[in-house]
Amino acid sequence: MGRKMTTRKKIENLSFEESLQELEGIVSQMEAGDLELDQALQQFERGILLARNSQTKLSQAEQKVKILMQQQGQAQLLDFDQDPQDD
Repeated sequence: MGRKMTTRKKIENLSFEESLQELEGIVSQMEAGDLELDQALQQFERGILLARNSQTKLSQAEQKVKILMQQQGQAQLLDFDQDPQDD
């Protein structure tokens, strides 16, 4: 009965911001090095799933923006990290 029960949302039910926040927490725990090997592996696995979920949500958001821009007559969406001043 001394087991610590934590309830975590299913990854697919997390918002992008929730996924990112949990992922940052996992990185902090792993960097601290205080986890046992089994815990570290479980956290690593959850971190990978969180990263994939976040990427999926970003891709979906990008697709929505592209559709909206096409509906407004905008031909193309530039990459976010592209600096328009670079030649």
